[in-house]
Amino acid sequence: MNSQDIVVSIENLSYQYPRSPDLALQDLNLTVQRGEFLGIIGATGAGKTTLCLTLNGIVPQFHGGRFFGHVNVAGLDTLDTPIPQLAQHVAMVFQDPETQLVTNSVEDEVAFALENLCVSRNEILRRIPWALSQVRLSGLEHRHPSELSGGEKQRLAIAAALAVQPQMLVLDEPTSQLDPAGAQQVFATVRDLNARLGITVILASHASEELAQYTDRIALLSHGQLVTVDTPTRLLAQVKRLQQHAIRPPQVAIFYQLLSERGLHTSSIPVTLAQAEQIYDTVCPE
Repeated sequence: MNSQDIVVSIENLSYQYPRSPDLALQDLNLTVQRGEFLGIIGATGAGKTTLCLTLNGIVPQFHGGRFFGHVNVAGLDTLDTPIPQLAQHVAMVFQDPETQLVTNSVEDEVAFALENLCVSRNEILRRIPWALSQVRLSGLEHRHPSELSGGEKQRLAIAAALAVQPQMLVLDEPTSQLDPAGAQQVFATVRDLNARLGITVILASHASEELAQYTDRIALLSHGQLVTVDTPTRLLAQVKRLQQHAIRPPQVAIFYQLLSERGLHTSSIPVTLAQAEQIYDTVCPE
């Protein structure tokens, strides 16, 4: 792998929060390629949020604690680079859109981060319609954020992050408080931005079905340790391994694993509905 293609390099990362007896992260090593869509999966308390926060310096610069190893993002050391400078390269979207929206209109929300970065007025006026169009919120510029649906609110948070024109978008459980329709909107929007604009995406989630459908690779965390990194097709098909780490596998993978245990063996365990339909046609032809 060419070093110029690597946008995230994590070496021997360990971290311990203040007043915590345990390490939140332990001996992590991970690289992420430019333009990649990486999923992070793990049970509650596995370290997903902490890992996300190391990517923009909030851990350890804001939280303090004991930090070991190196995290390099877009050529910048996250321990030594000020958070406002990192924010120009790494945009964060959190799980609760309500806590991220602070203004009285959709367009003001997009402008807010740009104003904090001292972007010129003319440039702000140019970026607002561009960012809203990228997440399909054009025409809602004057709407109050409270009038939006849950999925629209999260897409607005993504638009505000996107307006900064970062190299990387990091999302921490962005769909955990949304209904299935809203969650699907958010995942589809993020994948579209990744494919169309080439933005590197790192997304932490419990949603194994969506990660199976949209990501290039998935990192499995357990008790602060990186268990493995693999493609969705290989990782999420390991039903028993996921269950051992308190992760719910995709439902189609569970179904075909049960079929296999009952003697109906298939060439592989599918992790998406499309894969399941293909395998079913070979096992049960008309």
